[in-house]
Amino acid sequence: MYSVVIPVFNEETNIQPLYQSLTSVMKKIGDYEIIFVDDGSTDSTFSQIKELHTHDKKIKCLRFRKNFGQTPALRAGFDFAHGDYIITIDGDLQNDPSDIPLLIEKIQEGYDVVSGWRFHRHDSFSKRIFSKFSNWLARRLTGVMLHDFGCTLKAYKKEAIKDIELYGEMHRYIPAVVAWHGFSVTELKVHHHPRKNGETKYGATRLVKGFFDLVNFKFWSNFSTNPLHFFGGVGLLSFFGGFFMALYLVIMKFFFSEELSNRPLLLLALLLMILGVQLTMFGFLAEMMTRNYFASSQNHHFEIKEIVE
Repeated sequence: MYSVVIPVFNEETNIQPLYQSLTSVMKKIGDYEIIFVDDGSTDSTFSQIKELHTHDKKIKCLRFRKNFGQTPALRAGFDFAHGDYIITIDGDLQNDPSDIPLLIEKIQEGYDVVSGWRFHRHDSFSKRIFSKFSNWLARRLTGVMLHDFGCTLKAYKKEAIKDIELYGEMHRYIPAVVAWHGFSVTELKVHHHPRKNGETKYGATRLVKGFFDLVNFKFWSNFSTNPLHFFGGVGLLSFFGGFFMALYLVIMKFFFSEELSNRPLLLLALLLMILGVQLTMFGFLAEMMTRNYFASSQNHHFEIKEIVE
């Protein structure tokens, strides 16, 4: 069975045409369900989805109480999906449902995740420039060589994403997260269409949030099981930097009779050594806390108001 997960927010003009094009493709593939996740829309998006459900029981919907963001919407859709394969697609008609069979064909070759690559993008010049930079940075920090992390059109084996923790703007980096867990990831060129209806939800704030989530992922992937390696390393560097400064001052005092009371370097040396000890101790505390944080936390970053199934 295939589950198609579609996060939507104020896409009332796109629901009907997306449904038509999507069902015409999925009927040729096999048994399927379409899960809309209404991320707190304030227009008629939910009512249109509910109307579709009355005529087609393959249409399901999760309705959030407010706008929580695309990452929680995808997480909710993943949790609710019943299919062995999960396809995600944007609700703005910029992704092309006709590419879904190609993604499924690729994933059946043995990959766990197939990510779409919008080879010819129909977005503004500024958006494409920022996207190129963020994709370059993501490749550098994650080691996953994808050209287009931000494309929502992806296909997953369910076991690859059932236990991953998503937060912030991490939906862009799901392939990096699953690759870190040892699953195989590849990409496939897909079509991209200009937005005809509705307004884009992309903005500078999302870019900034995505950058910090990427840095957080890099830190977490490297040091989540051993944060002492990071904090202890920085702490030791700080401590020994201060120690050698202090040693230099001791030599100047005893061999050259230099007065140290008016030397700012003495204060800096003491500060660095104290800071080094504190960072190392913080590393020990972080080591104990992060080992169980996500494993013990059952909290989700969204609230569902209504379920249509």
